[in-house]
Amino acid sequence: MIMDQGTVLLTDRAWPDDSVERAVIEGAGFRLVSGPPEPASAAVIDALVAEHQPAAILTCWAPVSAQAIGNTDNLRIVARLGVGLDNIAVTAATDRGVVVTNVPDYCVEEVSDHAVGLVLAWTRGLIVADREVRAGHWKPAGARLRRLSALTCGVVGLGRIGSATAAKLRALGARVVASTPYPPADTGGVPIVGLDELLAGSDVVILHAPLTTSTHHLIGARELELMPSGALLVNVSRGGLVDTDALIASLAAGHLGGAGLDVLEDEPAVPTELLEYPGVMITPHIAFSSDASVVDLRRSAAEEVVRVLRGETPRYACNQPSTTTKHGVSS
Repeated sequence: MIMDQGTVLLTDRAWPDDSVERAVIEGAGFRLVSGPPEPASAAVIDALVAEHQPAAILTCWAPVSAQAIGNTDNLRIVARLGVGLDNIAVTAATDRGVVVTNVPDYCVEEVSDHAVGLVLAWTRGLIVADREVRAGHWKPAGARLRRLSALTCGVVGLGRIGSATAAKLRALGARVVASTPYPPADTGGVPIVGLDELLAGSDVVILHAPLTTSTHHLIGARELELMPSGALLVNVSRGGLVDTDALIASLAAGHLGGAGLDVLEDEPAVPTELLEYPGVMITPHIAFSSDASVVDLRRSAAEEVVRVLRGETPRYACNQPSTTTKHGVSS
């Protein structure tokens, strides 16, 4: 049964229009209000929530603060158009009986492909060679390339995406180890080791971890120093996992051999120091993206909103809001 409070606020989006979200939301009898396409400040989102009093918030990258969550008595769900929840005040939502959802399975192939692609681009020197040729230099004797099957790749975080990355690297012949706080029942034959052991023994380190208070700057100066000289660091998760200053210092000292970064600490600002090193590859937070994955993401997130507003159980609840509060959802 459709509830009276049927306004859904789409805070921002990383695609040209809101047609997919609108088709799902309005097709279910609810009203969609779209905010600015680019992620706005917390203050702007707070004001939009206060103005429209939504029963649901769909958010991509815009911050959904505790203030925003408290600005409407109608709110029942905050649905993330993505996997990570670092832009949502989850504790505040939980305290107010608001369910928080994400879409954990929409881009497993894309992100793992992106991670492996960055590794291959580094081992085969693809980016550096392309830049050299475009600059008018044809010097095959200057190539310093690596055999992937002779390397050890360490995967930090062995969830859906990390497991897919590990499987793809193993299929290419690499030795793979992993570090994860919650090992899956089936690791796919990948040994689980401590983070320090992984860092010290891996030629390539790939980050597939969420950004939380405990994982902020998970990779800092100490951790980079543990990595072998000339190693590669790949981050396709969240920029805050890596201490950027420490990363730049390691590159400047000649210790780290390269970095493949799809995410940065202060996106979209790119530190000019990172651009100085030929071994650094940077893509603009697109690891999740493909024609198929983006449609899956948009539809799945919007469908979670519809479920909750209809009083149904969401598929991917990320918190357990109190069932005693006005807008709580039974777990």
